[in-house]
Amino acid sequence: MAESNENVPAQKLPLEDRVAIVTGSSRGIGKAIALHLASLGAKLIINYSSSNSTTLADDVVSQINSNKSMNNSAVAVKADISDPDEVKSLFDAAESAFQSPVNILVNSAAVCDKKHPTIMSTDLEDFDCTFSVNTRGSFLCCKEAANRMIKRRGGGGGGGGGRIICMTSSATASFRTGNGAYTASKAAVEAMVKILAKELKGTGITANCVAPGPIATDMFFDGATEEKVKKVIDECPHGRLGQSEDVAPVVGFLAGDASEWVNGQIIRVNGGYI
Repeated sequence: MAESNENVPAQKLPLEDRVAIVTGSSRGIGKAIALHLASLGAKLIINYSSSNSTTLADDVVSQINSNKSMNNSAVAVKADISDPDEVKSLFDAAESAFQSPVNILVNSAAVCDKKHPTIMSTDLEDFDCTFSVNTRGSFLCCKEAANRMIKRRGGGGGGGGGRIICMTSSATASFRTGNGAYTASKAAVEAMVKILAKELKGTGITANCVAPGPIATDMFFDGATEEKVKKVIDECPHGRLGQSEDVAPVVGFLAGDASEWVNGQIIRVNGGYI
């Protein structure tokens, strides 16, 4: 007679009991990442910056908290990542909500000028806005995460290490026109994260970038002509736009223990688009 499985302990999920902040996770790629990390056992902070996104963020939280199979929890926290005080408050809120330090940062919040202007016609105000969120925001989040992770670990290794993951873009390798400010803002993040990985030597904390290609999100479609969408699809070997769910598992891998030997890297997730 086969033995009963009633007394066999449930297998521990790879991110069980770990706290993750995912910025810009009320929708799009950030939302898909948050849901995926939750499925791996992480406790989630769903970050958003605009009051217009409150309902969307709450919906993501409800989706995670209502899924009994996940056995974890999520909390929505409004914070502008370009503001250092609000970034500090974001991390404070995470530690307070779960009575635990933050183990994983995924910085997914970003903006893109829907007008897709040439560099010659880019307004300075739009340029500053792009760098404020995409570059300054990444810097502030990385700085806060690294300092807190080092403090928690006493500067030593062990315990799986912290994980810092910044979402950038395959635009930094394709150099398409009409995305000058956006591409430059993401290229700066890639350079910064490569340096951060080296500066975290001896801590067991890794820092990497995930650089998606064109993904079927509101940000991609906002201002995109039918002709542009068709051109992008034609240029991809898979003959389709990427989906947020194509990106999330890569982030999930980088967030876990198995990715320890992947550090200071830019992982392009674009279906061969470039």
